[in-house]
Amino acid sequence: MQTESYIAGKDASLESSIATMQGKLEALGFHVEERSWLNPVDGAWSVHVRDRDCPLLFTNGKGASRLAALASALGEFFERLSCNYFWTHYYLGDQFANRDFAHYPREKWFQPGANGEWPEQLLTPELRALYNPDGSIDANALVDLNSGDAERGICALPYVRQRDGETVWFPVNIIGNLYVSNGMSAGNTEMEARTQALSEILERHIKFRIISEGLCLPDVPDEVIARYPRIEAGIRGLREAGFGILVKDASLGGEYPVMNVTLLHPEDQGCFSSFGAHPRFEIALERALTELLQGRGLDALAGFPEPGFDLDEIAASPNIEIHFVDSSGIISWNFLSGTPDFEFVDWNFSNTTAEDYQWLVERIHRSGHDIYIADFTHLGVYACRILVPGMSEIYPLDDLEWENNSVGNAIREAILHLPELDDEECANLLDTLNDLDLQDARPVAALIGLAADEGSLWSDLRVGELKTLLALAIGDGDAIREGCEWVRHFEQLDPARRRIYRCIEILLKLGGAEGHRGALEHLYGTDTVATAEAMLRREQRFFGLDTPGMGLAGCDLHQRLLAAYAKLPH
Repeated sequence: MQTESYIAGKDASLESSIATMQGKLEALGFHVEERSWLNPVDGAWSVHVRDRDCPLLFTNGKGASRLAALASALGEFFERLSCNYFWTHYYLGDQFANRDFAHYPREKWFQPGANGEWPEQLLTPELRALYNPDGSIDANALVDLNSGDAERGICALPYVRQRDGETVWFPVNIIGNLYVSNGMSAGNTEMEARTQALSEILERHIKFRIISEGLCLPDVPDEVIARYPRIEAGIRGLREAGFGILVKDASLGGEYPVMNVTLLHPEDQGCFSSFGAHPRFEIALERALTELLQGRGLDALAGFPEPGFDLDEIAASPNIEIHFVDSSGIISWNFLSGTPDFEFVDWNFSNTTAEDYQWLVERIHRSGHDIYIADFTHLGVYACRILVPGMSEIYPLDDLEWENNSVGNAIREAILHLPELDDEECANLLDTLNDLDLQDARPVAALIGLAADEGSLWSDLRVGELKTLLALAIGDGDAIREGCEWVRHFEQLDPARRRIYRCIEILLKLGGAEGHRGALEHLYGTDTVATAEAMLRREQRFFGLDTPGMGLAGCDLHQRLLAAYAKLPH
């Protein structure tokens, strides 16, 4: 008789959870394969899984055992399927953008006011004031990237406020721009999944506060760590491998269910700080340790930055965002001080998943924040997405005005028809790109929500190069020179194309190839010189790029992404 494995915080055995999720994924048509396993020290496993048919559908799992890591990865796969997160950065194409619903049957569409006012049915007055405090964000900016359907309006989803059961409509655009994957979870039961989502929100909230304020945390006494032999073994294994390992109580004096494990690398002086959260001390500490090693072998723990002194730089949004992505940002020397800002507290706030969830809700409400939850059960596994405005945002609130991904909606159609544009349309697109004041290094595919095929022009095309190609298409000499100079200083483009732009730049300075053709062909190659001349004569445009159109024809990876979306029942 097979023994089933149960772990704290989960309402079903690992074997049962894995079998259930694998069976449901197969029934939906997703073939999820285990691609990489790591077990660098005792008590720390991680695995990378991905869909066989669409490699953009992938997740990572971690845990104290092989089964726990696999259950974690499959749970994350389900949460991202259920919440449509796998597609949050991509345009859904005409096929889905124009059907009865783009995201879920329960979505609603709202029209902006005549002068760009936000519809009163969206959010609440308090939330509108939070997201648009100066009233300077036009409601048209809230059209979601995925549908890009400005005529249809603003797509919003219902979230239930836990304080009073009120339903509030949140624009998909705001969710995607500010919250990304924070607060998503899937689980065996509602309480289990919601506990995980709220724990994650508090973990990141407290983590960002500790890092940005340079707080120093108290050490966890050895005798406390010794209560948990598997965690103790993992810490010992890291220390025996030569790393400095600090185990810290990140509860800020017993206020929050957060723990920390920090690694100090003696060879390159790098510092890597990992956090974990859960109302139960042991689970939070285990998550901090396994998060530290997720997807990393012992030989991959180098290359992290040294601690810093500039707290303004450490607290700045770019550094905090890096800590969200992979925890590889800078931390302060203050964090490593021998004098903690808090006393160690031997805390434990609950013992069952129902108690876990209730404690988290009460803690967040006590801090003055509201909790909004959307439940997703259409795939046969409970999943949720939780928003805590003012606490769970990953990106700054002013990104809605200055970095809103809806900016791609206005230029997507023209870019996807690039080879078909006439001179006037090319000039208009160039003017629009300049007016939008986009960073030249910004990837064009990400801007318009395209999943680019590896090796294609789309895979490394940047706004600066696109502006140069448009200038070449219309013969704008000044813009060509400016663009070629930008390309010369930007090395992350295809080397063969960079050589063509350099040749174009030289041809412009020489006034043509005549008199220098032999030297030019020796330096750049006959084909490069011929292509450069053809582009300057406007005989060749956009390197012979095909036209994907709004249906993304010929874009294999994007078509796989859309085929995966078509598998989801709603």
